[in-house]
Amino acid sequence: MDSRAAVATAEALSVSFAELASVLRGGTDSPGFGDADPLRRVADGFLDGLAETSRLDARSAALKVWLAAGYSAAAEALAGPSESPQDHTGQEMAVIAEVACALTVSERSAGTLLAEAHQLTTALPLTLSALQAGTISWQHARIMVDETTNLDRPGTAALEAHFLDPHAINPARGPASELIPGRFRHKARTWRERHHPVSIEKRHIKSTADRRVEYAPDRDGMAWLSAYLPADQAAGIWDRITTAARALQGPHEDLTLTQLRADIAATWLLGNHTTGGGTGGTTAMSGGEGATGRIGETGMAVGDGVPSPRAQVLIMVPVLALLGVTEEPAMLDGYGPIPPSMARRLIADGAESFHRVLIDPRDGAPLEIGRTSYRLTKAQRQWLRLRDGKCPFPGCSNHSLDNEADHLLAWAHGGTTGISNLGQPCRRHHRLRHTTTWTPTTATKNEPPGWISPSRRHYASEHPDWEPPHWPANIPMAGTGISPGSVLDVHLELDLDLDLDLDLDLDLDLDTSMPPPQS
Repeated sequence: MDSRAAVATAEALSVSFAELASVLRGGTDSPGFGDADPLRRVADGFLDGLAETSRLDARSAALKVWLAAGYSAAAEALAGPSESPQDHTGQEMAVIAEVACALTVSERSAGTLLAEAHQLTTALPLTLSALQAGTISWQHARIMVDETTNLDRPGTAALEAHFLDPHAINPARGPASELIPGRFRHKARTWRERHHPVSIEKRHIKSTADRRVEYAPDRDGMAWLSAYLPADQAAGIWDRITTAARALQGPHEDLTLTQLRADIAATWLLGNHTTGGGTGGTTAMSGGEGATGRIGETGMAVGDGVPSPRAQVLIMVPVLALLGVTEEPAMLDGYGPIPPSMARRLIADGAESFHRVLIDPRDGAPLEIGRTSYRLTKAQRQWLRLRDGKCPFPGCSNHSLDNEADHLLAWAHGGTTGISNLGQPCRRHHRLRHTTTWTPTTATKNEPPGWISPSRRHYASEHPDWEPPHWPANIPMAGTGISPGSVLDVHLELDLDLDLDLDLDLDLDLDTSMPPPQS
């Protein structure tokens, strides 16, 4: 951002304040309502005002970024060349301290702002422009900075273009501005994992060494206990605790699901998990001889090392990655990209609970849901989870396993029980739909439903980003005289029992003679 852009941003802020004042005075008419409903017009004016303040915040953040970067450069020029590394460090500390005092923030916050401002003004021009225009928030910009850390310049430019350049090759489905920051981080991290120049296998091996448990005291006699674990272990632990908590819920249980999860985790961790008792016994988690204990009683597998969790999750894995031909990441339902070796191990160790979804190596489309539980209603629910990835309500991140099936057009009103008439909202948004005038829009086999609010505004649902997996150069593609299926069959030697059929077309229409499922 040059000085002219900064002036333009300041002028845009002034115009935005004027527009906001006009909205608050009731000078903005909402289309579709007119003067017939003045109360509705007032309500819409307040909503428009909230949206305008969001754009104001973004433009103000862009101006702050430019000012911080400009001061840092000016201070460096005033100080002159550093005579030693210690001198350079001292100059940096002085700049950070000056900014911290000017903004009345901690030096840690000031240092973070200066680092983010440098990245935005030197390496992320599309992000800074979107922030200036007010089309993304400051949180979105910070996420972009975070997710491009340690990427080279081509990788940084490609990630930024994927989300902010509509003319990029294979752009994101839907603008970043329509995603809440948490969902934007999930999508940005997923894209980064897929396209990182270093394979996810190598990065995972390095990161596994950093696994740890952390403890932080909090107020009111409470404390936080968190664990940094491999994704499969963390997902399995979360699913097991949730399943056990749901089993305890009932008409006579006053505790919430969140409280039950905490109580179960504490009970399992503090219970006696040793075979010999006391402090000298062998823990069940260590896989020692005769290890049974409470861990075994909860259904957790006991063996060498940390047991493989048996969570009811979907694993979307490219066919060639499953065969070990490529190292591209698989997708763990509710988490995101995982190393293919982890996916292969989960499928081998937890086949009865992990449902694999093979990904067509030609176009990235879902190919097959594992046949071990291919009953019609179960396969349909799995397809919904695959289509939506989470609760389809805008901004909701609720895990698909905890969601509920719902007819978009009620069965009693003539709605059919097909994928295009089904959603899977979480309990909160399922209740919102049936107790308010929030209404889901139509869906398709591959598109989740959007939503219409009581003020008649349309909000799009987030669409999972599918993209073609990597096709190795030594395996011919279709149309070259050798079909991919025949090549894969040769490599498979038909001994993995994967039920591969690259031309499989799932028929997910329910038999109408069956009793209708409950919504």
